[in-house]
Amino acid sequence: MTTLLPDTQKPRVTQTFAKLSAVSLEAFDHVIFVIPKDLPARAWSSLPDAPKLQKLLKRAKKHGAVAQVRSHINNRNTTGVTLVEMDVGESWPDSFSLLSKARSILTDALTDKPSSLAIATPGFSELQAGEVCRALLLATYAVDFDMPEFKGAGSKSKSPTAKTRVKKVTVFGKRNNQMIDRTVAEAGNLNLARWLTALPPNKLDARAYRKLVKDLAKQYGWQVKVHDEAALKKAGAGAFLAVSQGNAKSDAAIIQISYRPQKKSGKGSAPDLALVGKGIIFDTGGTNLKPFKGMLDMHEDMAGSAVALSTLAALTELKAPVAVDCWLAITENRIGPEAYKPRDIVTASNGTTIEVIHTDAEGRMALADTLALAGKKQPKLIIDYATLTGSCVAALTERYSGAFTNRDTLHGLIREAGKDSGERIWTFPMDDDFDEEIQSKVADVLQCAPAGGGDHIQAARFLKRFVPEQSAWVHVDLSSSNRPGGLAQVPGGPTGFGIRFTLDLILNKKALKTI
Repeated sequence: MTTLLPDTQKPRVTQTFAKLSAVSLEAFDHVIFVIPKDLPARAWSSLPDAPKLQKLLKRAKKHGAVAQVRSHINNRNTTGVTLVEMDVGESWPDSFSLLSKARSILTDALTDKPSSLAIATPGFSELQAGEVCRALLLATYAVDFDMPEFKGAGSKSKSPTAKTRVKKVTVFGKRNNQMIDRTVAEAGNLNLARWLTALPPNKLDARAYRKLVKDLAKQYGWQVKVHDEAALKKAGAGAFLAVSQGNAKSDAAIIQISYRPQKKSGKGSAPDLALVGKGIIFDTGGTNLKPFKGMLDMHEDMAGSAVALSTLAALTELKAPVAVDCWLAITENRIGPEAYKPRDIVTASNGTTIEVIHTDAEGRMALADTLALAGKKQPKLIIDYATLTGSCVAALTERYSGAFTNRDTLHGLIREAGKDSGERIWTFPMDDDFDEEIQSKVADVLQCAPAGGGDHIQAARFLKRFVPEQSAWVHVDLSSSNRPGGLAQVPGGPTGFGIRFTLDLILNKKALKTI
C-alpha cells in the first residue's frame, strides 16, 4: 500500500545578517517588509527604493486602502516587494489578530508563486520583530500548502499529491534559533493535521491509518501498539466496540503510540502526558442516520486524531523533555444489521454501563474506552481532542473551540494558552448537577440526554467518568476544526486547531508543573 503521507518539500528557513539593500534582496523572488507606523527616516533609508515605496504607501492610504503595497525592486520584474505598515497604537496586537494579518500578507505576496522569500522587520523592537516573523513564517507554511489531490491518474491514482512553491525563506536580522525551530515544527505539523483531515474516507480507512501511523513511527522512533478488536474484546471495551460492530470490516482499533525523551527512555515508563484523539474516519450517524448535508463532510470526523498525532510529532521534533503516550480511537460509524442501536446497554472497559440513546453520539462512546485505557498508565495530564458536539459550535461558532477540565486551576492556563497561541479557546462549567440530564434508570449513565440543550457539557460530564481522579484532564471540543473562511493564519478548510494551543500549554505555560 502506498503511503498517504504528504511528500511535499518543506520550506527551508535561514537567517542572514546581511544589510538590507537592492543587491542583497535581488537574490530572492519576493521580499516582505513589515514596518511600524511612523517609521523613523533613518530606518526608511535602509529600505531599497524607499522614496518609491513611501509614495506608493501614501497613495494607498489616501484612497482608504489598507497600508499595504506591492512593487518590484528598481521597477524590474525580478524581485517582488510587499510593504506593510502596522499601526500598533497603544497596544501590541494579540496573536490571533497578528496571525490573521500575516495570512492576508502572504496571500497577496504568494500571488506570483515565488520560490524564495525574504522577511524583514525594520523599526520594531527585538520582541515585536520576533512575533511578526513567527506569524509570517506560520502563514507562509499554511497559505503555501495545498490540500491532497488525486488528479492526473484517474482511478489508478493511489497516492495524493501536494503542491508547494516556496522552497526557501530567509529572515533578515538576528532571531532566536529556538523560536524558529519551534515555529517550523508547529507549522509543518499543523499542515500534517490539515492534510490528514482532508483525506477521502475510502483512502484513509482504518487499515491505511494504521499503516500511516507505523510509517511515522519509523520516522520518529516511536513505539506503537495496536489494540485491535480482538484485544479490545478481551479488555471489555464495549463502548468502542458498540460503534465499530456496524462496520463492514473488523479493522477498527485503538492505536497507542509512545514517545520517550532520552532521559525517560526506560521501557514501560509512565507517561507525563497522554494525548487522545477521536478518529471516526467516517460517520454516517449509524442507526440514527444523518441527512445528506450532515453526512457530506463526515470524513473529517477524525480531526481530533489528526491533531493528537501531529502534536506528538511536533513534540518529538522539538525533543520535548516530556514522556508522551498518544491514543487514537480509529473506527467508522456505519449502519448495518450489526450496528448498535438506541436502548442498547453496553459495558465499557472500566466497568461503567451505558444506555445508548442516539447512535450519532458515537464519538463519546469511542473516546470512553480510549480514555479509560490511557488512564490506566496514570499520566499526570490527559488531553483529548474531538469534533464532538454541534452544541459547542452553536455556543462558540467555528472561531473558538471549547474546553472542559477536572481541575479548576487549569481554567486560566487553558484560556491564556489559547490567547497566546492564537488558537482561541473557552472553558465551560463542569458542575456535578449537569449529571441530572444523563441519569439512566437501567444503567450507570445515559450516553446522552434525549432532549434539551447543553450537549457539549453533558458530553464532557459523560467522558469524565472514564478519566481516573489522579490524572488532570482537558477535553477539547473542536468546534473550530474547519472554518470555510479561514482562521488566524490558516486559509479556509481544515484548520489543524489544537496543536499550537497544546504546545503553548505544555511548553510555555508548564501545565504539567502546576497540576
